[in-house]
Amino acid sequence: MDRISESVVKKDHLPKVSGRSVYVADYPTEGVLFGKLLHGKVARAKVLDVDVPELPEGYFYVDARDVPGDNNVNIVLDDTPVFCRETVEYIGEPIAMLCGPDEKTVERLRDACVVHYEEQEPVLDIRTADHVFFDYHFGHGDVDKAFAEADKVYDEEFETGYQEQAYLEPQGMMAVPEEGGRMFVHGSAQCAYYVHGAVMRVLGCGPAGVHILQDVTGGGFGGKEAFPSILGCQVAVAAHKCGKPVRCVFDRREDMEYTSKRHPSLCRYRVAVKDGRVTAMDIDVKFNAGAYSTLSAVVLQRGIIASPGIYNVPNLRVHGSAVKTNTSPCGAYRGFGAPQTFFAVEMMMDHIARDLGVDSLPFKEAHLVKQGDATSTCGKYHFPVPIPAMIAEVDAECDYRAKRERYARPQTGRYRRGIGMSMYFHGAGFTGSGERDLIKAVAKLRKYADGTVEILASNGEIGQGVRTTFPKIVANELNLPLEKVYYDHPDTARVPDSGPTVASRSLMVVGELLRRAAIKLREQWIDGVEQEVEERFREPDFMIPFYIDKFQGDAYPTYAWAVNAIEVEVDTYTGITKILGAYGSFDVGTPIDYNVVLGQMEGGFLQGIGYASIEKMDYDAKGRIRNNSFSDYLIPTTKDVPNLKCMLHVEKYPDGPYGAKGAGELPLVGAPGAYVEAMEQALGGVRLHHAPFTAEDTLAVIAKEGL
Repeated sequence: MDRISESVVKKDHLPKVSGRSVYVADYPTEGVLFGKLLHGKVARAKVLDVDVPELPEGYFYVDARDVPGDNNVNIVLDDTPVFCRETVEYIGEPIAMLCGPDEKTVERLRDACVVHYEEQEPVLDIRTADHVFFDYHFGHGDVDKAFAEADKVYDEEFETGYQEQAYLEPQGMMAVPEEGGRMFVHGSAQCAYYVHGAVMRVLGCGPAGVHILQDVTGGGFGGKEAFPSILGCQVAVAAHKCGKPVRCVFDRREDMEYTSKRHPSLCRYRVAVKDGRVTAMDIDVKFNAGAYSTLSAVVLQRGIIASPGIYNVPNLRVHGSAVKTNTSPCGAYRGFGAPQTFFAVEMMMDHIARDLGVDSLPFKEAHLVKQGDATSTCGKYHFPVPIPAMIAEVDAECDYRAKRERYARPQTGRYRRGIGMSMYFHGAGFTGSGERDLIKAVAKLRKYADGTVEILASNGEIGQGVRTTFPKIVANELNLPLEKVYYDHPDTARVPDSGPTVASRSLMVVGELLRRAAIKLREQWIDGVEQEVEERFREPDFMIPFYIDKFQGDAYPTYAWAVNAIEVEVDTYTGITKILGAYGSFDVGTPIDYNVVLGQMEGGFLQGIGYASIEKMDYDAKGRIRNNSFSDYLIPTTKDVPNLKCMLHVEKYPDGPYGAKGAGELPLVGAPGAYVEAMEQALGGVRLHHAPFTAEDTLAVIAKEGL
């Protein structure tokens, strides 16, 4: 193990476990108004009027008429309103905010508001949606010729559902008017500068007119990438009207019902096979964006880039679309579009292999990409692909090949077993040329006269450990004790824009900027003098330029890799599945802190198993998400997967700090493919096409197949 990988106590460990950490809900309430949103109750309607009860002195009703700037939240297409326009487009759309000094009174006033609607027919089904937010096409080779010459053509559809981020701390933001007209907004968020740009727009002010602080944040998983921009704008508008601080913290039902989820997907794969090999894929990917586009463009981009999996497909045609429905807008979630398409391609390869009379693992191994091969976007795998070695590691840990062969034999009795494997990558960093052309990250180090060093960057701590790993990198290069280097929660008034805390980019991209800045500071170091150094992002020289209009070039500079195996036992009387073991080998390059990375792998893998098995969320006939609490939306715990084994395989990336690559999203992506493949084997070889695959689904198959 490299010295940098040796684990330390996380810098935020003691404040959190002792209860001293201050979350947005912990700030004193004196002089602060409580904000409560009035949510629309129908999926699609024209808002004719709102009957507002008489408001006591000191209470306020805030809606779109009170927005001093533009009533649009700056995300991608900027189509999400701060408060609804003439219509509501999904159940839960914010119509107004009620504000006042007593929380119960605000809730009573909010509940007394009567909204008059002219209802319209909502579009709820992804299959019938006709409004397309984003539409992409790319590919290579001669797909039609390959299909014409194929021995056999396979054509199947795969579906995935919502997934709720289920962070422990619900959404919460607070706005405070400051002297001179500046607005201070802080709260639970991943991307301080995203919120900064959004609030500037709605207040109609310049950069100096607002500053954003990320408070201690109780988890994100993507759910606090774009949504805090929306809520931050709403509290900023309210504080602007009221002239007092306004705080809005969601309750759990409000959070689960109305905030962004993982995009449901419908993927159709047509695959040509000749002489036992895949010669072409024709892929159609459709994501349900919900009522507004939010981050669907970039989620879809990553999803379709990953759609052929890690397989060498000589002829490829990919179409991807994100469509509008009158349901809760979907957004970022760990994996960011890749779990949907990796599930589909892994299942497709499994089904083809079994039809050809071979097991899926050797079939997949025969099609693996290797270093030097072209990517789906005609870029290049510039670095080694360690998947074969990682398969061997997983096999050695769980005896995969032997169990796969044994469970393939006819099974009888109440309990049936199966084991499945998935293999995949996660592109490290922002997709395409985003780092170079859009983010343009800047990071700084400030040395004080007493020799302490402060890291100045905008990346937020959301449990992934940057308040520990960033100082470890800087302290290592400066030969300082770790306690001499610190990293506070970012405030846009003090720190440069080093980019958002998304895309598994913080450690790989910003960590490398800090490493280079530390080297620069070391060379310039003068005792007793305050100094500051800066580093800016430079794209690696080897990158093949990426063109988003053509989807050509290097979509990512490098990839993190993983292999997952999951072993199950199905009770054919109850449909309940017991996970006997979950095994993963993960390559995220050099771990900057072994325990931090291992914790990420274990947590993400478990989260992926939930997505594969029990985390079923859906809307009813009116478009309302019904399972809006932890009583009826289940997430897995360690007791559900007591035998979970994660291993770190290291393939260093030369342009990451000490060889580190992106880590945060990788461990979730592959679990659905491994789990559902295992369920197929346990259920006698039936073909399955959706995730999550629940106990109810299992019972339906048992009844249909007579197991």
